Amino acid sequence: MNYKEISENAINQIANHINQRANQTSNIPITTVEGNTETPHYFEIIPFNEIDNSEINFFAIDGSYNFQEFYNGLSVGVYTAGYVCYQRGQQVRLNDLDDPVILGKSYFPENILVTNDEHKYAIFDEMLAMKPVKNLIDFFGVTDINDIWGWGKNTKETVCASMSKLLSFCQDILEWALIYEIVNLDIANAGDFILRDGALRSNNVKQTYLVKLGKYVSDKNIYLLAVTKNTPVKLELSSSLKKIDNYMQTKKKINYPFTIKNKRWQKLCCWFEVSDDILDLAYGEYYGKKGISGGRGFGIFFAARLDYVEKLQNYDWVIVDLNIFDICNDVNEQVKNRNIDKISYIFKELTRLTQEHYILGYPYPLVEVHNFVTLKKDFKDEIVRRVKAALYQEQMMDNVDIENLFLDIHERF
Repeated sequence: MNYKEISENAINQIANHINQRANQTSNIPITTVEGNTETPHYFEIIPFNEIDNSEINFFAIDGSYNFQEFYNGLSVGVYTAGYVCYQRGQQVRLNDLDDPVILGKSYFPENILVTNDEHKYAIFDEMLAMKPVKNLIDFFGVTDINDIWGWGKNTKETVCASMSKLLSFCQDILEWALIYEIVNLDIANAGDFILRDGALRSNNVKQTYLVKLGKYVSDKNIYLLAVTKNTPVKLELSSSLKKIDNYMQTKKKINYPFTIKNKRWQKLCCWFEVSDDILDLAYGEYYGKKGISGGRGFGIFFAARLDYVEKLQNYDWVIVDLNIFDICNDVNEQVKNRNIDKISYIFKELTRLTQEHYILGYPYPLVEVHNFVTLKKDFKDEIVRRVKAALYQEQMMDNVDIENLFLDIHERF
Protein backbone atom coordinates (compact mmCIF):
# COMPACT_ATOMS: atom_id res chain seq x y z
CA MET A 1 0.00 0.00 0.00
CA ASN A 2 1.19 3.49 -0.80
CA TYR A 3 0.61 5.37 2.46
CA LYS A 4 1.00 8.68 0.61
CA GLU A 5 -2.41 8.04 -0.94
CA ILE A 6 -4.10 8.55 2.44
CA SER A 7 -5.68 11.99 2.14
CA GLU A 8 -4.44 14.98 4.09
CA ASN A 9 -8.04 15.57 5.16
CA ALA A 10 -8.10 12.19 6.96
CA ILE A 11 -4.81 12.97 8.71
CA ASN A 12 -5.99 16.45 9.67
CA GLN A 13 -9.21 15.05 11.14
CA ILE A 14 -7.14 12.84 13.42
CA ALA A 15 -4.95 15.75 14.45
CA ASN A 16 -7.98 17.96 15.10
CA HIS A 17 -9.68 15.32 17.26
CA ILE A 18 -6.55 14.76 19.34
CA ASN A 19 -6.00 18.49 19.79
CA GLN A 20 -9.59 19.09 20.92
CA ARG A 21 -9.50 16.23 23.40
CA ALA A 22 -6.05 17.02 24.77
CA ASN A 23 -6.79 20.71 25.30
CA GLN A 24 -10.43 20.72 26.35
CA THR A 25 -11.26 22.79 29.41
CA SER A 26 -10.73 20.88 32.63
CA ASN A 27 -13.50 20.93 35.22
CA ILE A 28 -11.51 18.99 37.79
CA PRO A 29 -10.24 21.17 40.65
CA ILE A 30 -6.60 21.02 41.67
CA THR A 31 -7.27 21.23 45.41
CA THR A 32 -8.72 18.49 47.56
CA VAL A 33 -12.33 18.66 48.63
CA GLU A 34 -12.65 16.56 51.76
CA GLY A 35 -14.96 13.61 51.29
CA ASN A 36 -15.06 14.04 47.49
CA THR A 37 -13.13 11.29 45.71
CA GLU A 38 -13.47 13.02 42.34
CA THR A 39 -11.00 15.69 43.48
CA PRO A 40 -7.23 15.10 43.74
CA HIS A 41 -5.97 13.50 46.93
CA TYR A 42 -2.24 14.05 47.49
CA PHE A 43 0.11 11.87 49.51
CA GLU A 44 3.81 11.22 49.81
CA ILE A 45 5.46 8.13 48.43
CA ILE A 46 6.70 5.34 50.72
CA PRO A 47 10.43 6.01 51.32
CA PHE A 48 12.66 4.19 48.86
CA ASN A 49 14.54 2.32 51.58
CA GLU A 50 11.28 0.99 53.02
CA ILE A 51 9.48 -0.24 49.92
CA ASP A 52 10.46 -3.88 50.50
CA ASN A 53 9.67 -3.86 54.23
CA SER A 54 6.32 -5.60 53.86
CA GLU A 55 4.97 -9.15 54.15
CA ILE A 56 2.31 -8.48 51.51
CA ASN A 57 2.23 -10.86 48.54
CA PHE A 58 1.84 -8.88 45.32
CA PHE A 59 0.44 -11.19 42.64
CA ALA A 60 0.23 -10.06 39.01
CA ILE A 61 -1.74 -11.68 36.17
CA ASP A 62 -1.43 -11.25 32.41
CA GLY A 63 -2.09 -13.19 29.23
CA SER A 64 -1.23 -13.23 25.56
CA TYR A 65 -2.11 -14.88 22.28
CA ASN A 66 -0.58 -15.18 18.85
CA PHE A 67 -1.20 -17.10 15.67
CA GLN A 68 0.18 -17.60 12.18
CA GLU A 69 -1.83 -18.45 9.09
CA PHE A 70 -0.15 -20.09 6.10
CA TYR A 71 -1.14 -20.01 2.45
CA ASN A 72 -2.41 -23.64 2.47
CA GLY A 73 -5.07 -23.03 5.14
CA LEU A 74 -2.88 -24.26 7.97
CA SER A 75 -2.87 -22.12 11.12
CA VAL A 76 -0.92 -22.39 14.36
CA GLY A 77 -2.50 -20.49 17.25
CA VAL A 78 -1.46 -20.26 20.89
CA TYR A 79 -2.87 -18.43 23.91
CA THR A 80 -1.56 -18.34 27.44
CA ALA A 81 -2.08 -16.68 30.80
CA GLY A 82 -0.02 -16.79 33.94
CA TYR A 83 0.92 -15.07 37.16
CA VAL A 84 3.91 -14.12 39.25
CA CYS A 85 4.25 -13.14 42.90
CA TYR A 86 6.61 -10.79 44.76
CA GLN A 87 7.17 -10.47 48.47
CA ARG A 88 9.73 -8.16 50.10
CA GLY A 89 10.99 -7.29 46.62
CA GLN A 90 11.83 -10.89 45.74
CA GLN A 91 9.97 -13.17 43.35
CA VAL A 92 8.25 -16.16 44.95
CA ARG A 93 8.29 -19.60 43.31
CA LEU A 94 4.78 -20.66 42.31
CA ASN A 95 5.54 -23.81 40.32
CA ASP A 96 7.17 -27.17 41.00
CA LEU A 97 9.87 -26.77 38.36
CA ASP A 98 13.59 -26.94 39.04
CA ASP A 99 14.23 -23.99 36.75
CA PRO A 100 16.13 -21.25 38.64
CA VAL A 101 14.74 -18.51 36.38
CA ILE A 102 11.10 -19.43 35.73
CA LEU A 103 9.32 -18.89 39.04
CA GLY A 104 5.85 -17.94 37.84
CA LYS A 105 3.02 -20.23 36.82
CA SER A 106 1.42 -20.32 33.38
CA TYR A 107 -0.97 -22.41 31.32
CA PHE A 108 -0.77 -23.39 27.64
CA PRO A 109 -3.17 -25.40 25.47
CA GLU A 110 -2.36 -28.71 23.79
CA ASN A 111 -4.49 -27.94 20.73
CA ILE A 112 -2.67 -25.34 18.65
CA LEU A 113 -3.23 -26.59 15.07
CA VAL A 114 -6.19 -25.32 13.05
CA THR A 115 -7.18 -26.45 9.57
CA ASN A 116 -10.98 -26.39 9.98
CA ASP A 117 -13.75 -25.31 12.34
CA GLU A 118 -13.60 -28.55 14.31
CA HIS A 119 -10.05 -27.69 15.37
CA LYS A 120 -11.28 -24.30 16.61
CA TYR A 121 -14.02 -26.00 18.60
CA ALA A 122 -11.38 -28.31 20.10
CA ILE A 123 -9.41 -25.26 21.29
CA PHE A 124 -12.57 -23.81 22.84
CA ASP A 125 -13.48 -27.09 24.58
CA GLU A 126 -9.94 -27.60 25.87
CA MET A 127 -9.98 -24.16 27.46
CA LEU A 128 -13.17 -25.04 29.33
CA ALA A 129 -11.54 -28.25 30.58
CA MET A 130 -8.41 -26.52 31.94
CA LYS A 131 -8.27 -26.94 35.71
CA PRO A 132 -8.40 -23.20 36.61
CA VAL A 133 -11.30 -22.56 34.22
CA LYS A 134 -13.21 -25.64 35.35
CA ASN A 135 -12.81 -24.55 38.98
CA LEU A 136 -14.09 -21.06 38.16
CA ILE A 137 -17.12 -22.45 36.32
CA ASP A 138 -17.86 -24.73 39.29
CA PHE A 139 -17.63 -21.67 41.55
CA PHE A 140 -20.17 -19.82 39.39
CA GLY A 141 -22.53 -22.76 39.96
CA VAL A 142 -24.45 -22.64 36.70
CA THR A 143 -26.74 -25.28 35.23
CA ASP A 144 -26.10 -24.14 31.67
CA ILE A 145 -22.55 -22.96 31.01
CA ASN A 146 -23.78 -20.66 28.23
CA ASP A 147 -25.43 -18.48 30.88
CA ILE A 148 -21.95 -17.27 31.87
CA TRP A 149 -20.83 -15.89 28.53
CA GLY A 150 -21.55 -12.40 27.29
CA TRP A 151 -22.22 -13.78 23.80
CA GLY A 152 -25.18 -15.89 24.88
CA LYS A 153 -26.25 -19.32 23.63
CA ASN A 154 -24.22 -19.09 20.42
CA THR A 155 -20.95 -18.18 22.15
CA LYS A 156 -18.98 -21.13 20.81
CA GLU A 157 -19.92 -20.47 17.19
CA THR A 158 -19.47 -16.70 17.59
CA VAL A 159 -15.98 -16.74 19.11
CA CYS A 160 -14.80 -19.55 16.83
CA ALA A 161 -15.64 -17.50 13.76
CA SER A 162 -12.08 -16.15 13.68
CA MET A 163 -8.76 -17.16 15.18
CA SER A 164 -8.14 -13.80 16.84
CA LYS A 165 -11.57 -13.74 18.50
CA LEU A 166 -11.21 -17.35 19.68
CA LEU A 167 -7.73 -16.94 21.14
CA SER A 168 -8.50 -13.62 22.82
CA PHE A 169 -11.64 -15.16 24.36
CA CYS A 170 -9.68 -18.14 25.71
CA GLN A 171 -6.99 -15.84 27.11
CA ASP A 172 -9.54 -13.61 28.82
CA ILE A 173 -11.44 -16.49 30.45
CA LEU A 174 -8.19 -18.07 31.63
CA GLU A 175 -7.09 -14.77 33.21
CA TRP A 176 -10.33 -14.53 35.20
CA ALA A 177 -9.89 -18.14 36.26
CA LEU A 178 -6.40 -17.38 37.57
CA ILE A 179 -7.83 -14.75 39.92
CA TYR A 180 -9.93 -17.46 41.52
CA GLU A 181 -6.93 -19.80 41.60
CA ILE A 182 -4.67 -17.25 43.31
CA VAL A 183 -7.22 -16.42 45.99
CA ASN A 184 -7.35 -20.09 46.94
CA LEU A 185 -3.59 -20.66 47.04
CA ASP A 186 -2.12 -21.74 50.36
CA ILE A 187 0.27 -18.78 50.31
CA ALA A 188 -2.47 -16.19 49.67
CA ASN A 189 -3.22 -14.20 52.83
CA ALA A 190 -5.58 -11.47 53.89
CA GLY A 191 -4.10 -8.13 52.87
CA ASP A 192 -2.43 -9.46 49.72
CA PHE A 193 -2.80 -7.71 46.36
CA ILE A 194 -3.77 -9.19 43.00
CA LEU A 195 -2.96 -6.95 40.04
CA ARG A 196 -4.43 -7.49 36.60
CA ASP A 197 -3.48 -5.77 33.38
CA GLY A 198 -6.40 -3.81 31.92
CA ALA A 199 -9.70 -3.52 33.78
CA LEU A 200 -12.03 -5.41 36.12
CA ARG A 201 -14.48 -5.69 33.23
CA SER A 202 -15.12 -8.07 30.37
CA ASN A 203 -17.31 -8.40 27.30
CA ASN A 204 -16.93 -12.18 27.47
CA VAL A 205 -18.36 -12.87 30.95
CA LYS A 206 -21.71 -11.53 32.13
CA GLN A 207 -21.51 -8.94 34.86
CA THR A 208 -23.50 -11.08 37.32
CA TYR A 209 -20.72 -13.66 37.46
CA LEU A 210 -17.88 -11.16 37.53
CA VAL A 211 -19.57 -9.46 40.47
CA LYS A 212 -19.77 -12.80 42.27
CA LEU A 213 -16.02 -13.25 41.75
CA GLY A 214 -15.22 -9.69 42.86
CA LYS A 215 -17.21 -10.09 46.09
CA TYR A 216 -15.58 -13.47 46.80
CA VAL A 217 -12.10 -11.98 46.51
CA SER A 218 -13.03 -9.02 48.70
CA ASP A 219 -14.59 -11.29 51.32
CA LYS A 220 -11.18 -13.00 51.52
CA ASN A 221 -9.75 -9.54 52.37
CA ILE A 222 -7.54 -9.64 49.29
CA TYR A 223 -7.28 -6.50 47.18
CA LEU A 224 -8.04 -7.03 43.50
CA LEU A 225 -7.35 -4.22 41.06
CA ALA A 226 -6.47 -3.65 37.42
CA VAL A 227 -3.93 -1.16 36.08
CA THR A 228 -3.35 0.23 32.60
CA LYS A 229 -1.41 3.00 30.93
CA ASN A 230 -3.13 2.61 27.55
CA THR A 231 -6.64 3.99 27.80
CA PRO A 232 -8.78 6.70 26.16
CA VAL A 233 -9.45 8.08 29.64
CA LYS A 234 -5.97 9.64 29.63
CA LEU A 235 -6.74 11.56 26.44
CA GLU A 236 -9.97 12.90 27.92
CA LEU A 237 -8.12 13.87 31.11
CA SER A 238 -5.05 15.25 29.38
CA SER A 239 -5.48 18.90 30.33
CA SER A 240 -6.57 17.96 33.87
CA LEU A 241 -3.53 15.78 34.44
CA LYS A 242 -1.25 18.53 33.20
CA LYS A 243 -2.93 21.09 35.47
CA ILE A 244 -2.68 18.82 38.52
CA ASP A 245 0.95 18.02 37.75
CA ASN A 246 1.91 21.68 37.56
CA TYR A 247 0.14 22.47 40.83
CA MET A 248 1.59 19.46 42.59
CA GLN A 249 5.19 20.22 41.62
CA THR A 250 5.25 24.03 41.75
CA LYS A 251 2.96 24.82 44.71
CA LYS A 252 1.76 21.80 46.68
CA LYS A 253 5.19 20.23 47.08
CA ILE A 254 6.79 23.39 48.48
CA ASN A 255 4.62 23.49 51.59
CA TYR A 256 3.83 19.79 51.95
CA PRO A 257 4.69 18.40 55.44
CA PHE A 258 6.89 15.52 54.25
CA THR A 259 7.83 12.90 56.81
CA ILE A 260 10.67 11.84 54.49
CA LYS A 261 13.71 13.99 55.28
CA ASN A 262 15.85 13.01 52.31
CA LYS A 263 14.88 15.58 49.67
CA ARG A 264 15.81 13.25 46.83
CA TRP A 265 13.13 10.83 48.02
CA GLN A 266 10.44 13.46 48.55
CA LYS A 267 7.81 12.80 45.91
CA LEU A 268 4.14 13.67 45.92
CA CYS A 269 1.64 11.19 44.55
CA CYS A 270 -1.99 11.72 43.66
CA TRP A 271 -5.23 9.85 43.01
CA PHE A 272 -8.79 10.80 42.09
CA GLU A 273 -11.89 8.99 40.91
CA VAL A 274 -12.73 9.39 37.23
CA SER A 275 -16.09 11.12 36.85
CA ASP A 276 -19.05 9.77 34.88
CA ASP A 277 -18.85 12.35 32.10
CA ILE A 278 -15.22 11.44 31.36
CA LEU A 279 -16.05 7.73 31.40
CA ASP A 280 -18.91 8.27 28.95
CA LEU A 281 -16.61 10.08 26.54
CA ALA A 282 -13.87 7.48 26.83
CA TYR A 283 -15.77 4.20 27.02
CA GLY A 284 -19.45 4.74 26.45
CA GLU A 285 -22.34 4.17 28.83
CA TYR A 286 -21.88 0.49 29.74
CA TYR A 287 -18.17 -0.25 29.97
CA GLY A 288 -17.34 2.57 32.38
CA LYS A 289 -20.51 2.34 34.46
CA LYS A 290 -20.06 2.48 38.25
CA GLY A 291 -22.17 -0.25 39.77
CA ILE A 292 -22.86 -3.96 39.93
CA SER A 293 -25.61 -4.03 37.30
CA GLY A 294 -26.08 -2.61 33.84
CA GLY A 295 -22.36 -2.49 33.14
CA ARG A 296 -19.43 -4.75 32.32
CA GLY A 297 -17.73 -5.51 35.61
CA PHE A 298 -17.24 -4.64 39.27
CA GLY A 299 -14.71 -1.81 39.25
CA ILE A 300 -14.50 1.93 39.71
CA PHE A 301 -11.92 3.78 37.63
CA PHE A 302 -9.34 6.03 39.28
CA ALA A 303 -6.51 8.09 37.82
CA ALA A 304 -3.31 7.90 39.83
CA ARG A 305 0.25 9.14 39.76
CA LEU A 306 2.33 6.73 41.81
CA ASP A 307 5.75 8.23 41.11
CA TYR A 308 7.12 11.29 39.38
CA VAL A 309 9.48 11.48 36.43
CA GLU A 310 10.14 15.09 35.48
CA LYS A 311 8.75 16.27 32.13
CA LEU A 312 7.05 12.97 31.28
CA GLN A 313 3.78 14.18 32.82
CA ASN A 314 0.84 12.18 31.40
CA TYR A 315 3.07 9.17 30.81
CA ASP A 316 3.37 8.70 34.56
CA TRP A 317 -0.37 8.55 35.17
CA VAL A 318 -2.11 5.21 35.25
CA ILE A 319 -5.79 4.30 35.28
CA VAL A 320 -6.64 1.89 38.09
CA ASP A 321 -9.87 -0.08 38.30
CA LEU A 322 -10.52 -0.74 41.99
CA ASN A 323 -12.84 -3.48 43.25
CA ILE A 324 -16.17 -1.90 44.24
CA PHE A 325 -16.44 -4.27 47.20
CA ASP A 326 -13.08 -3.08 48.57
CA ILE A 327 -13.72 0.65 48.50
CA CYS A 328 -17.47 1.16 48.93
CA ASN A 329 -19.22 0.94 52.27
CA ASP A 330 -22.61 0.09 50.79
CA VAL A 331 -22.54 -1.86 47.55
CA ASN A 332 -25.96 -1.73 45.96
CA GLU A 333 -27.45 -0.41 42.75
CA GLN A 334 -26.12 3.12 43.36
CA VAL A 335 -22.72 2.37 44.95
CA LYS A 336 -22.43 5.84 46.47
CA ASN A 337 -20.34 5.94 49.62
CA ARG A 338 -16.56 5.58 49.24
CA ASN A 339 -14.14 4.41 51.90
CA ILE A 340 -11.49 7.09 51.41
CA ASP A 341 -9.17 5.59 54.02
CA LYS A 342 -9.19 2.26 52.19
CA ILE A 343 -8.61 3.94 48.82
CA SER A 344 -5.71 5.95 50.25
CA TYR A 345 -4.20 2.80 51.75
CA ILE A 346 -4.35 0.91 48.44
CA PHE A 347 -2.62 3.67 46.47
CA LYS A 348 -0.01 4.18 49.20
CA GLU A 349 0.87 0.48 49.12
CA LEU A 350 1.12 0.55 45.33
CA THR A 351 4.00 3.00 45.59
CA ARG A 352 6.08 0.08 46.88
CA LEU A 353 5.92 -1.29 43.34
CA THR A 354 6.54 1.83 41.27
CA GLN A 355 9.96 3.18 42.26
CA GLU A 356 12.49 0.48 41.54
CA HIS A 357 12.12 -0.50 37.90
CA TYR A 358 12.61 0.60 34.33
CA ILE A 359 9.00 1.82 33.99
CA LEU A 360 8.69 4.23 36.89
CA GLY A 361 5.17 4.90 38.06
CA TYR A 362 3.90 1.50 36.88
CA PRO A 363 3.80 -1.59 39.17
CA TYR A 364 6.80 -3.73 38.30
CA PRO A 365 5.04 -7.10 38.93
CA LEU A 366 2.81 -6.30 35.95
CA VAL A 367 5.88 -5.60 33.83
CA GLU A 368 7.43 -8.88 34.91
CA VAL A 369 4.32 -10.98 34.29
CA HIS A 370 3.93 -9.34 30.88
CA ASN A 371 7.46 -10.38 29.95
CA PHE A 372 6.76 -13.83 31.40
CA VAL A 373 3.71 -14.66 29.27
CA THR A 374 3.93 -12.51 26.12
CA LEU A 375 3.91 -14.60 22.94
CA LYS A 376 6.22 -12.62 20.70
CA LYS A 377 7.10 -13.38 17.08
CA ASP A 378 10.19 -15.36 18.03
CA PHE A 379 7.99 -17.63 20.18
CA LYS A 380 5.72 -18.21 17.19
CA ASP A 381 8.78 -18.99 15.06
CA GLU A 382 9.94 -21.43 17.75
CA ILE A 383 6.61 -23.29 17.63
CA VAL A 384 6.85 -23.66 13.84
CA ARG A 385 10.49 -24.77 14.09
CA ARG A 386 9.59 -27.49 16.59
CA VAL A 387 6.67 -28.72 14.46
CA LYS A 388 8.96 -28.88 11.42
CA ALA A 389 11.52 -30.86 13.40
CA ALA A 390 8.85 -33.31 14.59
CA LEU A 391 7.55 -33.79 11.05
CA TYR A 392 11.05 -34.58 9.84
CA GLN A 393 12.29 -36.70 12.75
CA GLU A 394 9.11 -38.44 13.94
CA GLN A 395 6.92 -38.51 10.82
CA MET A 396 9.77 -38.94 8.30
CA MET A 397 8.32 -36.34 5.94
CA ASP A 398 10.36 -34.95 3.09
CA ASN A 399 12.08 -31.69 3.96
CA VAL A 400 10.78 -29.90 0.84
CA ASP A 401 7.20 -30.94 1.63
CA ILE A 402 7.61 -29.65 5.18
CA GLU A 403 8.88 -26.26 4.02
CA ASN A 404 6.01 -25.97 1.54
CA LEU A 405 3.50 -26.63 4.34
CA PHE A 406 4.73 -23.65 6.33
CA LEU A 407 5.40 -21.29 3.45
CA ASP A 408 4.27 -17.76 4.22
CA ILE A 409 3.58 -16.47 0.76
CA HIS A 410 3.44 -12.84 1.93
CA GLU A 411 7.15 -13.01 2.67
CA ARG A 412 7.79 -13.58 -1.04
CA PHE A 413 6.15 -10.33 -2.11
